[in-house]
Amino acid sequence: MSAPSLPSPAPSAPAPGAAWRVPPALLAGIVVAGMLVSGWAPHDRVTWLLETFWVVIGLPLVVLARRRFPLTDLLCCLLAVHALVLAVGGHYTYAQVPLGDWIRDTFGLDRNPYDRIGHLMQGFVPAVLVREVLSRTSPLRGSRWLAPLTVSACLAFSALFELFEWAAAVIGGHGADAFLATQGDVWDTQWDMFCALIGATVSVLVLGRLHDRRMAALEAAPR
Repeated sequence: MSAPSLPSPAPSAPAPGAAWRVPPALLAGIVVAGMLVSGWAPHDRVTWLLETFWVVIGLPLVVLARRRFPLTDLLCCLLAVHALVLAVGGHYTYAQVPLGDWIRDTFGLDRNPYDRIGHLMQGFVPAVLVREVLSRTSPLRGSRWLAPLTVSACLAFSALFELFEWAAAVIGGHGADAFLATQGDVWDTQWDMFCALIGATVSVLVLGRLHDRRMAALEAAPR
């Protein structure tokens, strides 16, 4: 009489949230398409180049580094969204984006707020990028210093960008007005950095745990 067969072990459950993986090629294609549309007869070609410079530099870097340092799907999605925000701002100039005009008219604002949206994104998305690089390349992962250092790095980048705008104003004079998009606000520089600070802080607080799970899923995935 043959021995009874033992039940086969149940398959192990996948790690929470480990299933979704957005194809990087799809995101890159969306960004390239957005840049092509943005670059078709923009309001001001020089302004378009200045506003989309980060996409032109950043996209090839991400593609070239994908083998040695692949990014989480969360970060890739956020970078793609940020690139499209820059592409829209570059095409119309930030002070004349139709979405911003609609928000201004709907809520009775005194200026087109798309520039503020852009600077919120300037803190929100780079915060995830900085957090990922620090978490994966330094001993800061799980440290209480990770969050404040991430926010500080984003605020420093925002200040550097404002210096870049100042240099553009000195060199270009009134020709750089569309790039600056101050819309007559003497406190525009301070508002820009404050928006970046808010964006980075919200990003760290809201996306921190999700980001940790996506990094764990990336490290567990076969290569």
